[in-house]
Amino acid sequence: MSHPLEHLISARARVMQPSGIRRILESGLQIKNPINLSIGQPDFPVPEPMKQAAIDAIRHDRNGYSLTAGAPELLDAAWAQVGQELGWHNDGSVGLFITAGTSGALLLMAMALLDPGDEFVVPDPFFPHYPQLCNMTQSVPVSCDTYPDFRMTADRIERCITPKTKAVLICSPSNPCGTVLNEKELRDIVDLCKGRQVQLISDEIYDEFVFGMPEAPTPARFSKDVLLIRGFGKTYGCTGWRLGYTAGPVHLIQQMTKVQQYTFVCAPTPLQVAAAQAHHCDLSDALRAYERRRDMVIKAFEGVVDVPKPEGAFYAFVPVPERLGMTATKFCEKARDRRVLVVPGGVFSARDTHFRISFAVNDAQLAEGLQILRDLMLGN
Repeated sequence: MSHPLEHLISARARVMQPSGIRRILESGLQIKNPINLSIGQPDFPVPEPMKQAAIDAIRHDRNGYSLTAGAPELLDAAWAQVGQELGWHNDGSVGLFITAGTSGALLLMAMALLDPGDEFVVPDPFFPHYPQLCNMTQSVPVSCDTYPDFRMTADRIERCITPKTKAVLICSPSNPCGTVLNEKELRDIVDLCKGRQVQLISDEIYDEFVFGMPEAPTPARFSKDVLLIRGFGKTYGCTGWRLGYTAGPVHLIQQMTKVQQYTFVCAPTPLQVAAAQAHHCDLSDALRAYERRRDMVIKAFEGVVDVPKPEGAFYAFVPVPERLGMTATKFCEKARDRRVLVVPGGVFSARDTHFRISFAVNDAQLAEGLQILRDLMLGN
């Protein structure tokens, strides 16, 4: 039975769909001993120096508001990182501030940049948050088809740009595919966006998780006009702390900071103080573990189906063999019946031909889940 005031709900809220990833996660609560390969939640604990710094900040009464731009300790640490990696400095040419996670930064970007009717180019497959930003701003998502190799190249982007295009978003390393764009691809995208006068946004939430290379390439090395978005939650296992930062053209950063004043106000202060210790923490053990698990995923499907090899993040986007004659949603339902939770491709894409595996789980659970998925593909 509907509520008598239900008609008051906004069209904005009505058009938004609940998160497909969360729906899979919640369905697992009904399963005994589920093998959860669905959620992008790091399986390592927050480093001890960050835990202790959070405790100390709370005990020392760092519990009030920070400045909208962020706590001084974390601002200094973020500026030091972009200075060392990109040559970006707090000299007035670029701006930087702390956000309530990368999702918070993306929302602020959309509110500061996108007007009704503006077009926003995003990759397909995509992180489900991206098209919802358009629902919130009445702008128009334009999907850039990256199948079959999941590389969002300048040639593919150019076909999506029209006079209404306001911005292009790339995500490298990619969620859900683990794709890492190379320097030439990124430089070409920078040149394209500059030439067409559209804003380039680089979502780099997984920038610390790359395999077989010293660091993730970034378009921010080629231009200060890029809006860079990074986070602490995935990198340091503190997703619930809701912390990230964004840096880029000062005119855009100023507008985003202004919107933050009236939305999030500031990121959680004691956790900002704690995250200032993040860059002193060694992630090499976690990175080696994820690379090993990535290799487990590739090996599990050898001779059954070709999986584009993830070069970063902790996801693989696996095709459902065409010979099975079923959608990814149907395949994932069959997997769920055997206790394995994976996310169908329709959550991330206009196509429902693949499913996402998160390998941010322990080796034993991953191995068991992969064997079940392989068996399903073989009809066992």
